[in-house]
Amino acid sequence: MPTALGSRIPLASLIQALAVAEYLSFYRAAQALGTSQSSVSARIRALEEELGILLFERNTRGVRLTEAGRLFVERVSAGVDQLDHAVKTAGMAAQGECGRLRIGIHALIPRSFLAELIGQYREDHPGIDVEIIEGTAREAVMQLRADRVDIAFVAGTPELPDCHTRPIWTEPLLAVLPEGHQLAGKPAVTWADLAGETFLVRHGGTGPQVHDHIVLRLAGRWPAPSILRFDVGRGTLLSMVGKSFGITIVGAATSLLPTTGIVFLPFADELEPVPFSAVWSPSNRSAALNNLLTLAGKMGRSARPL
Repeated sequence: MPTALGSRIPLASLIQALAVAEYLSFYRAAQALGTSQSSVSARIRALEEELGILLFERNTRGVRLTEAGRLFVERVSAGVDQLDHAVKTAGMAAQGECGRLRIGIHALIPRSFLAELIGQYREDHPGIDVEIIEGTAREAVMQLRADRVDIAFVAGTPELPDCHTRPIWTEPLLAVLPEGHQLAGKPAVTWADLAGETFLVRHGGTGPQVHDHIVLRLAGRWPAPSILRFDVGRGTLLSMVGKSFGITIVGAATSLLPTTGIVFLPFADELEPVPFSAVWSPSNRSAALNNLLTLAGKMGRSARPL
């Protein structure tokens, strides 16, 4: 197959043709490009011979574009501008300064660590389009494996053989009770205090992990707890607690939400706070992702407990 003529023309020849067209002088074009006038003249002559077209008329007063040269320079200028933009865009993407980052989360609570992290990242990297996808930890991992998100933040420290995980921050676990509950005035509660209570758990968000934690902590205790699951949002679940439908447990960030009719109490027998981890695919080499992980590591180390 014959090679297209354009693919045989050196980019340097096109750049020099644009310079001569701008200055209408081989001498001034050479000065602007930092090369010799003879080099520019020789390249332009070789370009015209390759094209079989006279681009410039030379005379004692200087250089003038031919009509064919004017049309050629217009098209080349547009192409070089696009190439320059492509090079700059690629360079910015390689540095994580432009592009897209898809983040899977369980919730985004104002003033929480995760909200502060994403807010700081967007401030530091305004050229990155940040997309937020909310769901359970299981859904987030499925989205990762399907390449629909770049990173997910989940409760706990999951062990996933095909994913990288890193603990980022922690939150104390809190019990949420109606204001009128008999335990509401205590400084803290224990799991034994809550045996026999009705727990409210969401289907979404961290609901599945909350359910499993309640079952684990109250296994073998009597009376056995009742766990009711609802397909509602976090705010609705807290309102249901306030209306004495039952109680629930949450990470401390939830206490930052505006609420009425409920109290948040720490656990005296939950010695370790709940860890929250970043999860991402080892095949994802995105600089935007790496920049978020770096920032998360810095902010996680300096974060104060909630």
